[in-house]
Amino acid sequence: MHSVFRIGDIRKLDKKSLLYEVDLKLTSDDDQQLRQLTDSIREEVGRTGWYRMGHLLLKIGQFDKAEGLYMALLEQASNDSDKASIYHHLAWAKNDQGQYTEAASFYEMSLKIKRKTLPEDHSSLGNTYNNIGGAYKNMGDYSKAVEFYKKAITIKEKALSPNDPDLALSYNNIGLVYKNMGDYSKALEFYEKDLEITKTALPPNHPSLATSYNNIGGVYNNMGDYSKALEFYKKAHNIKEKALPSNHPHLASSYNNIGLVYKNMGAYSKALEFYEKAHKILEKALPLNHPHLASSYNNIGAVYYHMGDYSKALEFYEKAHQILKKALPPNHPSLATSYNNIGMAYSGKGDYSKALSFLEKALSIFQKSLPPNHPNIKTVKNSIDNVKKKM
Repeated sequence: MHSVFRIGDIRKLDKKSLLYEVDLKLTSDDDQQLRQLTDSIREEVGRTGWYRMGHLLLKIGQFDKAEGLYMALLEQASNDSDKASIYHHLAWAKNDQGQYTEAASFYEMSLKIKRKTLPEDHSSLGNTYNNIGGAYKNMGDYSKAVEFYKKAITIKEKALSPNDPDLALSYNNIGLVYKNMGDYSKALEFYEKDLEITKTALPPNHPSLATSYNNIGGVYNNMGDYSKALEFYKKAHNIKEKALPSNHPHLASSYNNIGLVYKNMGAYSKALEFYEKAHKILEKALPLNHPHLASSYNNIGAVYYHMGDYSKALEFYEKAHQILKKALPPNHPSLATSYNNIGMAYSGKGDYSKALSFLEKALSIFQKSLPPNHPNIKTVKNSIDNVKKKM
């Protein structure tokens, strides 16, 4: 019962068969590597009894089972400390299932309990504020995300050393939200703080350093400084090529970023080259309805659009849209971008009534989900005006 084996040789029975023969060797009770692994898992999962089981279920992605267990534990919880922990883990389960509204609600229940007994600058509150900010960011409610991320940073700047990686993560989080809001100078300010800490804390080829370079490259790209964007994207790519296998999704992301800059520079053949490299990796690595695959379709569609091949652009934009409609809430800014892309492709084809329909859907979502001065709103309004003039 509960036996653990080491896997030895693996052999296919014959060329035509789908069966394999696997050599297994039973481990002994005094196997040092097994003991170290078990102790490490036990320490990572933490706590005891059913709480440990719930944490383990979350770790292995069994979110429905974890949620059922934690709801049962909540009914039996007799003190606030246990209730705060249970609400936190329920939020974790909801967040990883993409149910961000429910996640934020559970995180805030946990926060309410913690604030009864903890001082306002306690590090545990900082982590909870950070989690709530993340949930609002995923919902596209960027002003609320900034509010909670700022609270987390205020606590962490007092509690942690200036070069603590956890502080760098908080700077990165708020930088991403400012980028999504179109406030690129604020985004760059926080991303550069993140980079300075990360360069000090990590070796030069660490994947997290690649992420920092990548984030700064993204802001420069949005600001229209494409040479700086390419510089930082290539720094990120060089690290990823050394640290990751050739089919890793993060490497696909790097190809996508470089492709985007080449597209913005008007080098469409180079852009298509990098986008297609990314797409080949993602098709193998991700399920067919994954949002990242939708982004890849959008990227390729955008190149064809700028090359004037509006039919090919529409083909890829619609593939992306079918995924996003299933994966995102109806007022998510990325869905608005998808409507905008399809509208512009129809405009390019000369079908102005369809173009207007999709552009107006995009504008409606952007106005609900973004600040009124966001550049995306102005861009869509201009596109609508141009289409109306052609009708």
